[in-house]
Amino acid sequence: MESYEILRDLAIILLFAKCFGILARKFKAPQVVGQIIAGLLVGPCVFGWITQTDFITQMAEVGVIILMFSVGLESDLKELIKTGPVAFLIACAGVFIPLVFGALLYMGFYGAAPWGSENFYKAVFIGTIMTATSVSITVASLQELGKIKSKVGTTIVSAAIIDDVIGIIVLTFVIGFKNPDSNPLMVIVKTVAFFAVAIIGGFLFYKIFLTLDNRYPHTRRVPIIGVAFCFALSYIAERYFGIADITGAYVAGVILCSLSDNEYIKRKVDVSSYMFFGPVFFASIGLKTTFNSMNGKLFAFCICFVIVALLAKVIGCGLISKLCRYSVPDCLKIGVGMMTRGEVALIVAQKGLAAGLLTADYFTAVILLILVSSIATPIILKLLYSSDEKKGIVHT
Repeated sequence: MESYEILRDLAIILLFAKCFGILARKFKAPQVVGQIIAGLLVGPCVFGWITQTDFITQMAEVGVIILMFSVGLESDLKELIKTGPVAFLIACAGVFIPLVFGALLYMGFYGAAPWGSENFYKAVFIGTIMTATSVSITVASLQELGKIKSKVGTTIVSAAIIDDVIGIIVLTFVIGFKNPDSNPLMVIVKTVAFFAVAIIGGFLFYKIFLTLDNRYPHTRRVPIIGVAFCFALSYIAERYFGIADITGAYVAGVILCSLSDNEYIKRKVDVSSYMFFGPVFFASIGLKTTFNSMNGKLFAFCICFVIVALLAKVIGCGLISKLCRYSVPDCLKIGVGMMTRGEVALIVAQKGLAAGLLTADYFTAVILLILVSSIATPIILKLLYSSDEKKGIVHT
């Protein structure tokens, strides 16, 4: 691909993403829904004008990192600590229930599999894909609705971050079935080590940023250094601890969220996210979608896979939320907010492909799940919050 064709692709993505974002807003749906549909239309699934290139993939990755950094900046640290234990329980349910449901679904289509057999490993891996949660689309929707700082919004973000960490551990255990060199214990140790380093190092970096913020308030050097810190912690998380880079970005934002200038930093960061990286990220979900290898049985499996994956998150997270004394409407919001899948599900699927636990045909099911959950979640969340507003329910 010629380097200048990248410019054409970006022009098409940004133009279509904006137009369909506006169109989605006209139909009372979040703009991210329109941006995903835009990617679907210009990608191989419909018009075929643009294919997913390494450049677009990398720009989309930067987009989700910046988005998660922005969410961290907008977090209320006191509320985050307050909802932490509940979020952990919700995340555990959000991993366990989909894992079991996914394995049972695979066995329902391809027969019961005894422990240790090839089909057993594949069934467990299908469940592992379902455990993934992609909070980025939910976050964008909550931001658009002005609910990101609410108790429910904070719980969803916290639970989704914890969900990703637990999901990484589960993935390592499952890969260990096929790869004797994999060491699940080391993954647990690295995960604990990352958060220990993040807490200790984060405190030191917070003090440095506090000095910078007091000495140079409302100057561009502070957000620039903040973004550099975000990328550095994302890299360290992925490279040295095996933690998802988006988790590192979110932690970086949380570290800086108590600065007096955090709103200024977020405002500067959001400009690049809204103008460029955000639309590229959401459109890239649609670009990944193809239906070339579809047949009758696979189509039926894909439909059931999507339905079970969505319901498993709502049931698991919703029930635990109810046990933690959330109201029924809030339980539904938490369950729906946790059902989105995105880049994490794709990463898990790719790991399974490399380990021989998944064939390329099943990527269709994963893509369909990402697409349906990415479009349905913002719409359902908007309907749930609109229903509360009509009833006069006030959110904290």
